[in-house]
Amino acid sequence: MMRLYWAPHTRSFRALWLLEEAGRAYERVLVDLKNGAQSRPEYRAINPMMKVPALTDGDVKVAESGAICAYVADRVPEAGLAPALDDPARGRYLHWLFFSPGCTEPAYIQKLADVQLGSSTAGWGDFERVMAVLEAALAPGPWLLGERFSAADVLTGTDLHFGINVFKIVEPRPAFSAYLARCAERPAFKRAIAIDTAGA
Repeated sequence: MMRLYWAPHTRSFRALWLLEEAGRAYERVLVDLKNGAQSRPEYRAINPMMKVPALTDGDVKVAESGAICAYVADRVPEAGLAPALDDPARGRYLHWLFFSPGCTEPAYIQKLADVQLGSSTAGWGDFERVMAVLEAALAPGPWLLGERFSAADVLTGTDLHFGINVFKIVEPRPAFSAYLARCAERPAFKRAIAIDTAGA
């Protein structure tokens, strides 16, 4: 059985939501960040970065929320959360899967820390470019891959949820608000929010 090591109000939400979407039984192990549980040797053996989330599946160990989402989506193909290897949509799916940690997160940090970098220097360009690209991708709707919801939507939906509702650094543009409303209506999202809130 897959086992998710998580903590509420962290990047763990991505993995939590994805596992709820996958619909396969899994176990949650709460990592108490306040008492330093993430730095204990047994947890460091799973994630040497001492961060949450992490996932084990038998002998498999996966860290990094995006990697966990990709792993589970491929591990549970019947959930339809990732295009098959020979599906032409796989390329765009991977693009958006990696866009989250590679562009959106660094852009958020740039905005939060008020870091001034030239757009040709930063791999993500800049905050405004990332937001414009996301807006253009989400405007047609309903999902990043058109009619098909995928693990990439879990990552992007979580990013926008945190950016707009938690950090309040993202302007709630119409395309973003409509997309988040669709995410919020998903039963798996509602279950993940309830679990995350109860865990706090």
